[in-house]
Amino acid sequence: MGDQPFLAILAFGIALLVPGVLSKRLNVPGPILLVPFGAVVGFLPALHGLHVQPEVVLNVFLPPLIYRAAFLTAPRESRQDALPITILAVGLTSATALCVMVAVGFAVPGLPWAAALALGAAIAPTDPVAATSVLQRVGAPRRLVTILEGESLLNDGVALTLFGLALSGLSGEVTVADGVIELLRVVCGGILYGLAVAWVIGKVRRVFHDAGSQIVLSLLTPFVAYLPAEHFGVSGVLATIVTGFVLGISPQGVLQPASRLSGQVFWRVLSHLLESTLFVLLGVQIMDVFHEVRDLPWTQLALTALVAMAVVIVLRLAWTALVLAPVRLGRPIERRQRLVLGWAGMRGAITLAIALSIPLDAPNRALLIFLAACVVLVTLGVQATTLAPVLRRLGVGEPQEEVQEDATAREALLEAALARLDELAADDKVDDRTAEVFRQLFELRLDRVREVLGDLDGDGDGADADAGAESHHVGLRRELIRAQRDKLRHLYRKGVIGADTMRKLDHELDVEERRRVSGGA
Repeated sequence: MGDQPFLAILAFGIALLVPGVLSKRLNVPGPILLVPFGAVVGFLPALHGLHVQPEVVLNVFLPPLIYRAAFLTAPRESRQDALPITILAVGLTSATALCVMVAVGFAVPGLPWAAALALGAAIAPTDPVAATSVLQRVGAPRRLVTILEGESLLNDGVALTLFGLALSGLSGEVTVADGVIELLRVVCGGILYGLAVAWVIGKVRRVFHDAGSQIVLSLLTPFVAYLPAEHFGVSGVLATIVTGFVLGISPQGVLQPASRLSGQVFWRVLSHLLESTLFVLLGVQIMDVFHEVRDLPWTQLALTALVAMAVVIVLRLAWTALVLAPVRLGRPIERRQRLVLGWAGMRGAITLAIALSIPLDAPNRALLIFLAACVVLVTLGVQATTLAPVLRRLGVGEPQEEVQEDATAREALLEAALARLDELAADDKVDDRTAEVFRQLFELRLDRVREVLGDLDGDGDGADADAGAESHHVGLRRELIRAQRDKLRHLYRKGVIGADTMRKLDHELDVEERRRVSGGA
């Protein structure tokens, strides 16, 4: 008996690790394998009948996942495509939730409208992780990635607001007028509280300088935003989104490079762990879900699942093809790109988190979780695995433009460093010999970047060619890195480069500063 907890933890860890390895070798989305592995470990006596309380899913899993997505939002690009993002995030998410509610309500006689709406709210929001990873791997236009990420961020708030309305309907009668008033109060209160939390955390963050304290503060932030907001009856989701977005666009100079690098690794691992755990937990509980729906005719189960999947997939394809077509504010979205957006509507961790948080006493809870799981697995298994061939078939991609943008930014940064070096040398703050050594090193990098701009065949990266030569002059290195970082911010503000390029090069500057200024390997 004493060995059961150890065996349970070991089995759960294996269920988290092994699918990740297999998914890369089989070239399939990891969640497709996480669920069956979770179902296998669910047969262990120590894990048999495991149930995660709904409030644990909402209060533990959702805040950090939503916060990280909001923090990494590209503000300028999202603003440029605000109209299509809003049409998808608000219009399509609401339409999907309502259509699923109506369709499943007809397919399952006697199912309360609130329970059907809870299912619709669960499967309405998209999860961009699988889609954007495929899009970036095949070199799809960055605009599509931005739209999908912006949509996913906003539709989480829309879906969870609808889910809250459904929970209110399950607990009592709710009129339309009451629902509208409550919706306004919840939305406005969540936004205002999120702004307040972001302001306070921004001030507190300046007090801490070591990486450990910064990471702990960043981990506490989504819970400080989410939990009190929910306690006072306003939207914790919107509060967390607003907090993450405001802190994400604030100047990164407040943090030291070591803090940023460590924080990026920490949040990447944490998000992966939380998302994987949700899929494994679904697998662990899947047999109990099958057991609870076993009395329903399999034909009804299959028909209802097909209805839910058809509504989700067909409605999105029709919406992106027809509703986005008349959009003329800003750059129009090509028909091929609209088709890609329609086919990239996979469901994932957020859907599972909402479905698993349906109250235990809700009518047909097992059926609702079963239907949500079917939608997640089918959209990941079919759409995620076929998205790359669809992209290649349609010829949607612009990898050369991304290389051009990257090389242009590198050229500007190196020129800024050389200009700053000349200024320091002219003011006699750097001796002629040291200035000449650094000038040769930066000109060597510049030549390589200009080769990329000339024929787009080079790699544009000479970061390590001079690692051995730059062994001293810490202050000068820091000054030149600061000049490059200022130039990088200027390029982004002027719209010369996008957020992805800025984050990539900023990360390289952080690595260089930490390694050479701090004396690391």
